[in-house]
Amino acid sequence: MGGNPVDPQNMVVANILPVLFVTLLVGFYPRMQFSCVSYALIAFFLTSHTIGSHYTYEQVPFGIWLENNLNLPRNHFDRIAHFGFGLLMAFPLDELFGKMANLSTRMRWYLVCMTLMGLAAFWEILESWGARILHPEMGLAYLGAQGDIWDPQKDMAATLSGVLIWILIIVSSRIYSGSRLKNLSERTLALPHVSDHCRSRHQS
Repeated sequence: MGGNPVDPQNMVVANILPVLFVTLLVGFYPRMQFSCVSYALIAFFLTSHTIGSHYTYEQVPFGIWLENNLNLPRNHFDRIAHFGFGLLMAFPLDELFGKMANLSTRMRWYLVCMTLMGLAAFWEILESWGARILHPEMGLAYLGAQGDIWDPQKDMAATLSGVLIWILIIVSSRIYSGSRLKNLSERTLALPHVSDHCRSRHQS
């Protein structure tokens, strides 16, 4: 995706933090390893971000396709990426907090939510700094706001939505798994009675 980007300068600036993040993952791999699921989720998010930085989020073809076919007022690929940040990065972050300290489940979820929201806000601040330093004459156009003055707030809300949906998925899966285990234990307890009944019929 680094070949012939729409805005080479934007491509470089937008990928400074992702490259630093991947460097940290590689550097700490001998001491801090994540699950394959976490690495897959991280790779999926970074791929979506790289696509957005290659085309600029305002011109990503998939977002344009959604805009035309759903009659949307703008290209919403940036919203999708921010939502994916909350949804996809929550699991690796929860795994990280689980490795670092003996925290309760609710405390880990709280830290995951606050950390991702803080990072989303930090990203919006960096974007505003980049716009002022690199392209002060372009203003909102450089930020990809597409005329929406509430773009940063909506991007952060998209991240929050992703985190909350992740928590909902985890809670639902635990409830479902608990009900399955309960049903399985009830069937196991019932089997000896069925066996005794069959044995008594055979003896008679």
